[in-house]
Amino acid sequence: MELSETFQHLGISLGLGLLVGLQRERSDSRLAGFRTFPLITLFGTVSSILSQTFGGWIVALGLVALAGMIVVGNLAKQKIGETDPGLTTEAAMLVMYGVGAYLPVGHASAAVALSGTVAVLLHLKPQLHSLASKIGDQDFKAIMQFVLITLVILPVLPNRTFGPHEVLNPRKIWLLVVLIVGISLAGYIVYKLFGERVGAVIGGILGGLISSTATTVSYSRRARQSPDTSGLAALVIALASTVVFARVLIIVGSVTPQNLRAIGPPLTAMLGALTVFVVVMLLATKHHHTGMPDQGNPSELKSALVFAVLFGVVLLAVAAAKENFGDRGLYVVGVLSGLTDMDAITLSTVQLMREGKLGADTGWRLILVASMSNLVFKAATVALIGNRQLLAKAGAFFGLAFVAGALILIFWPAPPAQN
Repeated sequence: MELSETFQHLGISLGLGLLVGLQRERSDSRLAGFRTFPLITLFGTVSSILSQTFGGWIVALGLVALAGMIVVGNLAKQKIGETDPGLTTEAAMLVMYGVGAYLPVGHASAAVALSGTVAVLLHLKPQLHSLASKIGDQDFKAIMQFVLITLVILPVLPNRTFGPHEVLNPRKIWLLVVLIVGISLAGYIVYKLFGERVGAVIGGILGGLISSTATTVSYSRRARQSPDTSGLAALVIALASTVVFARVLIIVGSVTPQNLRAIGPPLTAMLGALTVFVVVMLLATKHHHTGMPDQGNPSELKSALVFAVLFGVVLLAVAAAKENFGDRGLYVVGVLSGLTDMDAITLSTVQLMREGKLGADTGWRLILVASMSNLVFKAATVALIGNRQLLAKAGAFFGLAFVAGALILIFWPAPPAQN
């Protein structure tokens, strides 16, 4: 190892140890603080450098020595009557030794990121404890079900295609299910933490992340029961329907980022148009505070299985329509699928785009057609479940949104022909 490289590793190790040590010093840690942590990371780095000549046992011996010093330090504290049942500082010492040892053989950026994470975790102790206390049994159940969906089921699924048209890959299908459930779960957790206190704007955003259709149903019922809340209900429904397009862009960027440049602009234009409509509604609404209705757990295994089946059916239908009927058949599938759910048709479309079976220009048009179908379904939901005031306000938004989508479909320029 070059001398300059050695000094670079030692310098980074010293800085990272000082960062974590400063946090522990401000927390009045008696076991290790501003001076001890830099020594620990430097000890790890020196051990790693020596191991390149004398063998990996040097690093292991260093870890054992550090553990021994931790035990001696805690015994000394007990003798003078100090008791600290926590092991946070001890764990941080072991991690920072590992960071120091990793630096000469790994990536400095990873070591820096890990050390920053350690410092943040140590600093946010009150906030993290408060967060844990706010998570109830149902919320913990939702998180554990997401772990089941992600870490237990996903790895055991076969990674090969089945059925006609060679589009049904169980692992890829379930991976996209995990993506959708993850987005919904993030919104659900935020709702559970702040749902009773959020205003209409945040309520609409969370509703769009969890389920815009369910949000439309919930607020339509609320408006029917309390007609004076129709203005707020219309605003939340409009916001949730607008956030759908942001959600679609997230899905496209996650699944097929190489096509985001082609598929993103028209969908962003639709998002922008709906945002303008929502801002106008927001300015016209005098009171912006409302609690959110109860939301269902989006990580229920049954819901995930139902969505996986729906996604597989739509994916197969899109592939079959493309092969047998061309683009016209695709749009029929998009209209039918988009009536109640945008995620399945969006994922099916971007999956085929990623595999090269569907062009980007056709892809964004198919997604937009499905979204317009979804707008019609929500308008019908408002008409059936809500009241006249809600229908007048939300219906105006849906009408303008449908017109905006139609104008984009008609006037958006086609991509230049490739030679």
